Amino acid sequence: MNYDFKHFDEKLTAAREWLAREYKGLRTGRATPAILDGVFVSAYGSMMPLKQAANVSIEDARTLRVTPWDLGLVKDIERGITNANLGLGMVTDQSGVRVTFPELTAERRQELVKVAKAKLEDARTTVRLARDEVWKDIQEKERASELTEDDKFTLKEQMQKKVDAMNDELEKAFDAKEKEMTS
Repeated sequence: MNYDFKHFDEKLTAAREWLAREYKGLRTGRATPAILDGVFVSAYGSMMPLKQAANVSIEDARTLRVTPWDLGLVKDIERGITNANLGLGMVTDQSGVRVTFPELTAERRQELVKVAKAKLEDARTTVRLARDEVWKDIQEKERASELTEDDKFTLKEQMQKKVDAMNDELEKAFDAKEKEMTS
């Protein structure tokens, strides 16, 4: 009864990592440099990620400091942040751009929790699809007499334990993000 769950494990890990990346992009009211990871800047004739054109650091709880490597890129950085439509305020000074995070309203916090919940469901769907794919493969192997019926149910049990563990991890990630957004 040798069944390789490696591909299945990779899909589960990919779902967890995707959710973590998506949660990094959800603004919580606290300044986090990760929110600017999706910002692209037009510099030197091409589009590049902001982090390749500037240093992003935390100035205080609700402010980020974007210090470009070349001060000539300040206008391009402002344009890139504006085009990203993140709902952030910006002030330009002699050393770069100060990005401010406005205080979140209770209504906006509820919307963000709903978005986070939808992303959790997307990740769970990915896990379910991976589970269904593996279960179908196990059943085909049993029909082809590569596995016994006992092996099939043992493998199903192992697979379900992996799914349950991943769903618990995803739920914990959601709970942590929800707590961060509502506090």
